[in-house]
Amino acid sequence: MNQIVRIGRMLNLSEAECFAMMREFAAQFAELELADPPPKTSIKLFDMISRYTGLPDPFKSIKDESTEKAMALYPELKQRVEAAADPLSLAAKFAVAGNVIDFAVASQFDLPAEIDRVVEEGSFGKWHEADFFKALGEAEWLLYLGDNTGETVLDRLFIETIVKKTATPVTYVVREKPIINDAVRADALAAGIDSCAEIISSGCRAPGTVLELCSPEFLKLFHSAPLIVSKGQGNFETLSEEDAPIFFFLKAKCQMVAEHLKVNLGELVLTD
Repeated sequence: MNQIVRIGRMLNLSEAECFAMMREFAAQFAELELADPPPKTSIKLFDMISRYTGLPDPFKSIKDESTEKAMALYPELKQRVEAAADPLSLAAKFAVAGNVIDFAVASQFDLPAEIDRVVEEGSFGKWHEADFFKALGEAEWLLYLGDNTGETVLDRLFIETIVKKTATPVTYVVREKPIINDAVRADALAAGIDSCAEIISSGCRAPGTVLELCSPEFLKLFHSAPLIVSKGQGNFETLSEEDAPIFFFLKAKCQMVAEHLKVNLGELVLTD
């Protein structure tokens, strides 16, 4: 309900339209399954928002702006990574800092401030980078599950660094169709991901990776991948109980997820 009002206002819907959406969604409560992860439940919510706005991709202009802002930072961040004592470590931290870009949680974010905080404070809820880099060194290829538009630019920098330092081929996964500000193929291309990785769709249109909704082609890759990077809270909510070689890169954006991970709300996480 909070998302309906906040996002409705962000997309310039009237108070009457926001209230109508709240009533419509409330009528669907009996059909919701408590066991379903939030990204699966939110498909109906964001389909409704698209219908009220009359737009198949209501966040397109906001997504484009996020990519432009991140791309403006890219040259400086690339220089900082290349000059770092441990380029892979810094690129990983930049990538997880990019997860601050999420309009399902907040309409305002400060990416430069988040990046500076990561570098200056160096404090994380969980940060198992040694385990990840060990697994990366042993993997023949990497399946990288993307999350938000704009964040894709930081993913690109991380993938470029991985390829340069380890020569590990990377397959980058996007959503099948637009939902919130999650990245689809066009958004990944705008970030330049195609210069360093193969881009594929999961076949899933939820803001996460709901395996039962994914394509057979993606599932074949998922179940054969020697190593998987999962970006963002939506992918964590849908994959955290899967028996797979996954490392989760995310910002804990809600109290439930923070408690599950045993970190503080808002902390950055790299864990398996």
